[in-house]
Amino acid sequence: MKRIALAALAIVAVPALALAADTYQIDPAHTHASFTVKHLVISNVRGEMGKVTGTVVIDDADLSRSHVEATIDVTGIDTREPKRDAHLKSPEFFDAAKYPSITFTSTKVERAGDGKLKVTGNLTIKGVTRSVVLDVDGPTKAITDPWGNVKRGISATTVINRRDYGVSWSAMIDAGPVVGDDVKIEIEAELAKVAPPAKK
Repeated sequence: MKRIALAALAIVAVPALALAADTYQIDPAHTHASFTVKHLVISNVRGEMGKVTGTVVIDDADLSRSHVEATIDVTGIDTREPKRDAHLKSPEFFDAAKYPSITFTSTKVERAGDGKLKVTGNLTIKGVTRSVVLDVDGPTKAITDPWGNVKRGISATTVINRRDYGVSWSAMIDAGPVVGDDVKIEIEAELAKVAPPAKK
């Protein structure tokens, strides 16, 4: 009778273990965050942010248990124009000396179609936190790289109003603002699975 009870317990436990959430680290070497904003009403300017780091917990069986925490280095802004980069890092924009990082912490993860997610979370820029929704393609199926690391990928986009975060500098011309208010943010991330701790 005791053996039957143990066998039944094992049958129940195996699916539970199989469905456990996996933890991934964002791989900064293969991840980037970029932004696009209107300039002089007539064109778009694109720029790259600095290093992206963080942790992503993925539960494929129950996405509501998934979670994202990410940090973007503001001091690494690069628009291929040094004077513009310096202006963006100044107090008139990001004030990178005082606020060197942008952070995102998810509050809800939900499916939004085949291979797509909507990730709601708190985005903090320049000390101001607001809720945003990321439209996510992925995560991709897990693969193993040549060095034995388990990897997955995601692509995320959102649009924010920079003035909501106190990033409000602009001048006006007859056609409109020199710098647009809406900023599109795009993130391409490669995730590396964290190995479970060794059993003692």
